[in-house]
Amino acid sequence: MKLDILAFGAHPDDVELSCGATLAKEITLGRKAGIVDLTRGELGTRGTAEIRDEESANAAKVLGVEVRENLRFRDGFFINDEEHQLEVIKMIRKYKPDIVLCNAVDDRHIDHGKGSKLVSDACFLSGLRKIETELDGVQQKEWRPKQVYHYIQWKNITPDFVVDVTGYIDTKVASLMEYKSQFYDPNSTEPVTPIATKNFKESIHYRAQDLGRLINTEYAEGFTVERYVAVNSLADLI
Repeated sequence: MKLDILAFGAHPDDVELSCGATLAKEITLGRKAGIVDLTRGELGTRGTAEIRDEESANAAKVLGVEVRENLRFRDGFFINDEEHQLEVIKMIRKYKPDIVLCNAVDDRHIDHGKGSKLVSDACFLSGLRKIETELDGVQQKEWRPKQVYHYIQWKNITPDFVVDVTGYIDTKVASLMEYKSQFYDPNSTEPVTPIATKNFKESIHYRAQDLGRLINTEYAEGFTVERYVAVNSLADLI
């Protein structure tokens, strides 16, 4: 299956939190999208890997993605080496995305920066035909995405461009609320984490609102790039 967009996240819920509204919009516009999680988030303070497996599957249905896979790397301890790069390359060659979305280049959680560089490096290496990979007994052909964009997570990194997601924030929030074990619940008896507070839940809206304010729309999500942003015409900018 060929996808237009493949979004990678170090943990289940990374993609939904950071670019869920963008994915929902692109899918509505007719583009095929998928998600690959690098880990099961098994070191998370709240919930379990099994619970998060179920939650991520439900969230994927809300967003409307074509596929969701989990590479089951070790949460907290995966590294950017040949072994891990090859597994990511297999996913890139399997789905042949034109656009790859991946973790923030720098963030509070160490897996986010690691995941960002790992996926970015794998996108380049995937285009080298002398790197051989096999999936389900079939030799894969080289494939390099046209674009690699990094979404923004905990830290307020200045975006290189933003996407107007007005009308899609509710879908994003609905997908996130499938992660019942992870986010704010006043009745929960589990330990409070930085993302399990009322303030964080509210920030999903107000951070998107602030980016929207800056481009004169209601909501927006931001991304950073690895090369110049190019347009065919000044009229392409909103």
